[in-house]
Amino acid sequence: MSSEVKSIHEFDINIICEYYSNFQRQGPGSKEVTLKALSFINNLNENSKIVDLGCGTGGQTMILGQNTAGQIIGVDLFPTFINIFNKNVQQFNLQHKVKGEIGSMDNLSFKDEELDLIWSEGAIYNIGFERGLKEWRKFLKKGGYIAVSEASWFTEKRPPEIEKFWNDAYPAIDTIPTKVLQMQKAGYVPVAAFILPENCWTENFFEPQIEIQKEYLETHKDNTPIIEFIKNQQYESVLYNKYKQYYGYVFYVGKKL
Repeated sequence: MSSEVKSIHEFDINIICEYYSNFQRQGPGSKEVTLKALSFINNLNENSKIVDLGCGTGGQTMILGQNTAGQIIGVDLFPTFINIFNKNVQQFNLQHKVKGEIGSMDNLSFKDEELDLIWSEGAIYNIGFERGLKEWRKFLKKGGYIAVSEASWFTEKRPPEIEKFWNDAYPAIDTIPTKVLQMQKAGYVPVAAFILPENCWTENFFEPQIEIQKEYLETHKDNTPIIEFIKNQQYESVLYNKYKQYYGYVFYVGKKL
């Protein structure tokens, strides 16, 4: 099957964006995981400024808005996501403290030492874990926090099929100890690293896609790029169920030295 499935990088970004705009979350996660990561951060008050980078439609951002006292800005490159994000802000009655803005995580407009917390669930891979940690650090106040979830290996050796899939999708994937060391070298004290439970993938990421995939295949029967993209998504689900003991998402929380 793998020989028939294209890498995620071979697809039009507009197809990916349209597809993922159908979901509350654009990657593995859960309310419980967001709150667990937030529990390690102790510097927030009503004057705090928080940024969620690669926020998508804001599933996790709304949870942050409901459970923190500060002001939150969600930043995403795709207008479709930000439009849905800001509708969600209204729906959750968070317009007094949360807003979404179109922007790129590799060209941020914040001032040095302006932020108390940088958040990014499943999105730092767009710029790369090491690069993101290094480049975003200047925007944090001294003692500020960064919290990101990142695809990581659980073992030193993996079967070739899953290793190839992830090396194609995200060559910077690495083991948890390596990621923690990268965080330390980037100028943070590693505060926490924990693995996201399986339900963050199965119930919250893959299962919501099943009905949408059926609809896409029915309504785009003659659209080869979309059909191939759905195959890619289905293949990722198959691989996870087959090899989940070897990899997953890990939340990393660090404090700026």
